[in-house]
Amino acid sequence: MYKVLVLYPAPSDPEHFRSYYVEKHLPLAARLPGLKSSRYTFDVVGGDGAEAPYFCIWEGEFEDGPAAGAAMQSEIGQQVAADVANYATGGFQIVHYPLESLA
Repeated sequence: MYKVLVLYPAPSDPEHFRSYYVEKHLPLAARLPGLKSSRYTFDVVGGDGAEAPYFCIWEGEFEDGPAAGAAMQSEIGQQVAADVANYATGGFQIVHYPLESLA
């Protein structure tokens, strides 16, 4: 499996971010080709209860790196990327990596 994380720092308008993200962006992202599963949270807490550097985190799982890359380059992937400016005024970071099993 291959994981893609999108890390969002605090936006200038948290309420707009939440509503737009849940009502418009997530349904679009759910259409990414090859997406096996996805999750998100607004309940991000830093170590020892400190304020976290991120307001929201999204994670998506794909079969492998090429599948994730193809999803991001697809028409839907381009629409997802273009839509980020509509809510993520604090910017974002993307990290991706293959998952290794312990057992």
